[in-house]
Amino acid sequence: MKLPGLSSTDYGLIGRPLGHSFSKQFFTNLFVADGSERSYDNFELAELTPQSLYQVILLNPRLKGLNVTAPYKEQIIGFLDEISPEARAVGAVNTLKIRRADDGRFLGLKGYNTDVEGFRESVRPMVESLPCGSGALILGTGGASKAVAAALRSLGVEPTFVSRRTGEGRITYADIDAGILASNQLIVNATPLGTYPNVDACPPFPYELLSEANRCHDLVYNPEETLFMRRAARNGAEVKNGLEMLHKQALASLKIWETP
Repeated sequence: MKLPGLSSTDYGLIGRPLGHSFSKQFFTNLFVADGSERSYDNFELAELTPQSLYQVILLNPRLKGLNVTAPYKEQIIGFLDEISPEARAVGAVNTLKIRRADDGRFLGLKGYNTDVEGFRESVRPMVESLPCGSGALILGTGGASKAVAAALRSLGVEPTFVSRRTGEGRITYADIDAGILASNQLIVNATPLGTYPNVDACPPFPYELLSEANRCHDLVYNPEETLFMRRAARNGAEVKNGLEMLHKQALASLKIWETP
């Protein structure tokens, strides 16, 4: 297996692919603005194995923390020594804190989930404009969707998962009708569909049923306006991308990394 290029850095991102990610740019701009010499790098892993993960950690002695993105948010749990209660409840991890001894020796990994906080604060204005009792549809059933569900429940909104396939606790896209949309006015795209460079993709959602009563939040932030957002807006729905969520979860990750 080909391992990523390695460098001595303070923080980083693991996942696959990473060409679409704005995390490195966000943190680099933040560190330049505050005048610090901290750094952030991408480590694209073709697969997540003990060899690939620990080579990144052990050959970067300054590394204090990592963000985790698709498709490893759930798989990474098997590599951890400890996991926060929130991440355990969600069943997905997007932030790793690397514990080291004073002499730099690697001691272990603790996993957190800052996607919950990031999405909660990003979607809060949309939730506050919903009629009392409205639920939400979450498109997708991966690690990101679990964080979305936890955030929505913390705001008093009960979510329903939507998938291409039938299964316990979810409906299919074919099940969605005007009645379901009337009682679930918030729709969240928690799939990667539409992410650069596959900008012509979007979930197979019945967009023609949307109206001005609906709010549609896409976790995708690159491109700035996704096909999901364009099709929803064309039918009058309020739309928002995932950039604010990215920034808020990133700042929450940094706080974890820098707290002793």
